[in-house]
Amino acid sequence: MKKLFLTAALVSITIFQIVNGQDIDEINKLFEKYNYVNSPGVAVTVIKNGEVIHSKGYGTANLEYGIPITPSTVFHIGSVSKQFTAFAILLLESQEKLSLNDFIGTYLEDLPEFKNKIKIKHLLHHTSGLREIEMLQRIAGITTADQIGSDHLYNLIKNQKDLNFMPGNELEYTNTGYYLLAKVVEKVTGNKFSDWTSTNIFVPLGMNSTVFYDDCTVIIKNRAYPYWDFEDELIKGILSYSYAGPTSVMTTVEDMAKWLMNFSDTKVGNDEIIKRMLSETGTLNSGKPVSYGYGIGVIDYKGLKVVLHSGHDAAYRAADLYFPEYKTGIALLSNYYSINPMRSGYEIADIILKDVIEEEVVTSNKEEDTASQEHTRTFTLSPGELTEFRGNYICDELNIQYNLSVRNDTLIAKFWRNDEVILTALQPDSFEGDAYWFKNLKFVRDDNKKIRGFNLSAGRVRNLMFKRVNNE
Repeated sequence: MKKLFLTAALVSITIFQIVNGQDIDEINKLFEKYNYVNSPGVAVTVIKNGEVIHSKGYGTANLEYGIPITPSTVFHIGSVSKQFTAFAILLLESQEKLSLNDFIGTYLEDLPEFKNKIKIKHLLHHTSGLREIEMLQRIAGITTADQIGSDHLYNLIKNQKDLNFMPGNELEYTNTGYYLLAKVVEKVTGNKFSDWTSTNIFVPLGMNSTVFYDDCTVIIKNRAYPYWDFEDELIKGILSYSYAGPTSVMTTVEDMAKWLMNFSDTKVGNDEIIKRMLSETGTLNSGKPVSYGYGIGVIDYKGLKVVLHSGHDAAYRAADLYFPEYKTGIALLSNYYSINPMRSGYEIADIILKDVIEEEVVTSNKEEDTASQEHTRTFTLSPGELTEFRGNYICDELNIQYNLSVRNDTLIAKFWRNDEVILTALQPDSFEGDAYWFKNLKFVRDDNKKIRGFNLSAGRVRNLMFKRVNNE
């Protein structure tokens, strides 16, 4: 009995050293404004030295039924999903079923010619040059309210004729690469990606409430529903993704704690895989390292190394952070777009790692401040000059057509699935749109100075060609 009592006492001392009641109180204060029945909110878990020291829900998972958020509430975690896709690739590499230096055309033979320029490692580190599928969809009038199937996306990618840049030359975040990584896993294993990851990652880790949600018609028990702020009211977010890889993990903070603890007490994978996940990043063709590794960023925060990722889809928001040197992890899953989980994650880190964290010195960059105050300079074209740009323009890669017309001395771009876009002249043949998905247009002329089309660049899509088919 004395031995048992002594053991229990030692355990109590250990937990007391890990858990500081004042720290927990401070964490609770960060989220108390969401902790009432009419507010969406957030679930939080914190691990330290291999122990869960805090796990709690704040706010409401479903406003229509008044269901509270708990640690077992299921959330869609957006791009936080990417680390699981990367982990799947590293597991297959460790089994010698693929190499990160393999060209993706080895597995995805029906892709365009660029398949033999892009390696698996380019997809992992966002250095592939692939155009962003979400922006391509938005240009085509497709939103997260539309049901988006995996086959539809693959057909869209197969229809692309060009890349944003030569693979390996730049770092440019793109969901397209992680969608294709999931396709590679399916090709190599012969299994559906969601099934393979459940069998080989989630179930062995005891993440029993976690799945790659690749069919938006499937019922998920204990799921939170997402909400936006709109004109001083809350409205529902709509998520109809039916594909996986760059996004679509549904999980809880209870399960995310198990994932984060696998970084220090490895039950799935091996020490080499974990080491690479926590420290290794990509490298450009120039030899310059990038800050993105295997589905996760690797950076310094106030003197501490941290691996982290955030995500958002249709008003869901999520973030996870892990400090390898202190075996400390934080995961935040939210159903409210106005919450910034990554910022809150840093605030929690400041609380629980205050003894080792460095104070950050904030300095103002006067050059950047000045540059941010500069306004876009416009180039004036007369109404008569604007009429030269009128007409219908077709993009073969998206199979869509925009009409350009002049109204009230302004050039307007119209496509039936999108709102009208007002185009402002910057140069004689260069315009800027007032929509983020239809931003920069550069018109192209033939040898006779006649307009034959324009190249559209918006976000992570460059030089998407629209051919002129006739005048208005």
